[in-house]
Parts: sequence; structure tokens; C-alpha cells
Amino acid sequence: MSGRRIVAATAAALLLPAAALVTTSASSASEPGVSDRDSSASTAVAARKKKKANAKIKISVLPQIAQYGKKPASPDAAKAVVEVQVKPLKRARNKKVVLQAKVGSSWKKAGKGKTDKRGRTQILTSATRGGQPVEYRVKLGNSTSKSASTAAWLAPNFTDGFDGSTLSPSWTHRIPTYNAEGNRLCSRGGPEAVSVGGGTVRLSVIKDPARSDKCVAKRGGKVAGKFSYRLNGHISTENSYSFKYGIAAARMKFPKARGQHSSFWMQPAEHVSGATDPKLTGAEIDVIEHFGKGSGPKDSMGLTSFTYHWAKGGQRIKTGNWLKNVNQYKANKNDDWFKAYHVFSVEWTPKQYIFRIDGKETWRSNRGVSGQPQYPILSLLSSDYELNQLGNEKKLPQHMFVDWIRVWETN
Repeated sequence: MSGRRIVAATAAALLLPAAALVTTSASSASEPGVSDRDSSASTAVAARKKKKANAKIKISVLPQIAQYGKKPASPDAAKAVVEVQVKPLKRARNKKVVLQAKVGSSWKKAGKGKTDKRGRTQILTSATRGGQPVEYRVKLGNSTSKSASTAAWLAPNFTDGFDGSTLSPSWTHRIPTYNAEGNRLCSRGGPEAVSVGGGTVRLSVIKDPARSDKCVAKRGGKVAGKFSYRLNGHISTENSYSFKYGIAAARMKFPKARGQHSSFWMQPAEHVSGATDPKLTGAEIDVIEHFGKGSGPKDSMGLTSFTYHWAKGGQRIKTGNWLKNVNQYKANKNDDWFKAYHVFSVEWTPKQYIFRIDGKETWRSNRGVSGQPQYPILSLLSSDYELNQLGNEKKLPQHMFVDWIRVWETN
């Protein structure tokens, strides 16, 4: 320690109240040349240094919402997510943290991570050990977080792995008529565009076999061209399952081509007539939409997340946008958004939405938060305004695959 720092420490000790100068030693005789006051000053400085060095670590355990891969897989094999927040930020950035799991009465290393510029990281881990929930904690140097368990997430309230060859009774086909109000004068939902097999549900855009004529599509009020009528894969759990607050997740793979958009979204199952507050009206929650490679800003890869709610006068309010720098959510450098599955999820609370890809947060919003039960929807829709972007109708059919969907309720 420099002479200047020794003087500063001693000066600080002189300002301490008398109670703080009491030492735990019976005598200083065993420390020749060191007074009681000097000993107390050193103890106080050491205590302040220790307090300064200790970081505050907060963790939360999320359900199994991370599962990158090129093939269908069991949702039970997906990874749980431990979110880590370290504060204060000036000592929290770019720090290595260690995840520990409780095994018997001991704590064993179970993973590691590195905090970002916000002092945050996510660590993927197992939800169970020997069929039982796991208790986790995180260490950073001498600091240790409180522990948290996966127990609350082991039994989803709704799950479908799309096994077998038909949809389960939970699902129905949506909007089987041409829908000008929904910007789909040229397309409608139909069971012919939905198939189940190999552990997935395939949602498609195909030419409508019942129509041989052409449809005049408009974009922004102007004619965009004439196109074949289309059938869309469009299914939901309306009238069979809805929920209010929780985490909803779907493992999906998108088509690359533009001209249609893949979606995992939710609509309100109930609403109060005449209301304008989303707590009463509900909201459209677009967990993820993909408009094809080349849509939107280059770094978005065509991915968006939105919420819509309605204000006074029937005005539709939109919150959200194209996702930014989506390559940061890739599992590795060889990851491909169109050849691999990823889990897209939303955590919906009374106060906010938090959107994630394989457990990594993409954005959050406290605007337009629904207070009504919502039901999940899976779709590959071809809206009139995007039909001319396909380039060639010979590229039909297009396909989106969903490996599984799960909901964990928290209300």
C-alpha cells in the first residue's frame, strides 16, 4: 500500500465513532508496534474492501424453453434456463459465473456462463436429476446467489408434441373463408394445408384446389397482381384451451422464402365489450413472426415480435418491431434459422411481456399487457400484401414445422 493510501485509511479511522474502534483482541501486546487504533483502522478498511468486492447475484429459473437442433426432439429433453443478474454493473460486466446444483448436502458444478455488458447471462441446464427437480445457485468469486428450484416447471399445463398422424382434439382450423378484413382476400384456412407426422405438425401454403381462377391482390390500396387462390395452415386452441399469465413456448422451423409469414401468436378468449383497456379487451400477442429471408432490416433475418391492443375509438395500437441482430441468438456459427428448430417463447405477467429465443431475451414490453385469457395459434399465412414477394408460384407449397408447444401457467 502506498504512503498516501495508509494516511487516507488512518484518517478515515479517526472519524469513526467510538463503538467502531472496539477491537476483538484482548490485548495488542502480541503485535509490537501496532496500536489498538491502527488495528481497528485496518479491520475497518478490510471490511469495506470485502463489502466492495462482493457482488450481488440474483437468479431465476425458467422452464425448458431452449432446444436448438435440426431434428424433432422430445420437449422433455429441452433445457431449462437459469437467468443470472449481477450488480452493481461497474463490477458485473464480462464476469465468469459458475452454476452449481445441489446434490445431497453438497453443491456440484453444473455449468458456467459469462455476463454481458448489462451484467446478465443465461445458462442452459437440466430441469431434472434422477427424475427429481434440481436446486441451483450461482457463484462469482466470493459471492453466492440464493438458490432456486426447477420444481415449479416440471408439469406444463398444456403440451402437444404432435405425435401420431392427426391433430389432437385441442386444435381446430381457423378462418375457412376468404378474409378481406384480415388482408387475406386471396387465401383462407383449410385442413388440407395441415398435416401431422414424424413428431411435427406441418403448416403449409398451397394452391386452393377448389379455385382455378385468379385473385386480384392489393397492397396499400393498389393492385399488387393476380395470383392463385391459396390455402393456409392455420390452427388454434380456441374454445378448448386458454390461459392467463405464464410462459408459452413453441419449437419451430421456418421456410426461407418470402410471400407468406410463419407465426406463433395468441388472441384473447374473452373481452369486456366497449372497453379500451387491454386488461379488459385482451390483446394480440405475436410471440414470433417470420416474413422470409430478406424482409425487414438485414440483421433481423425477417423475424418480428409484436403486441396489438385497442384504444379509444377502436384505434389499433402496435408495440414491437423487427428483432435486432438476431444472429446473437444462434446456438453456434453453423446454426441456420431455416434448417434448424429453435424455441420461441413469451413470459406474460400482469405487468409485462418478455420475449425469448432459446432462453435468450430478445425484448420486453410493459405496454398493451393483456389481462384476459388468451389461446395459442400456429399459422403460415399468405396475406394479400406479400403475395408478389414469392417471385414464382412454382415455389408453392411452402412449409413451416412445429415440433412441440407448451404452456406453463403462473396465475
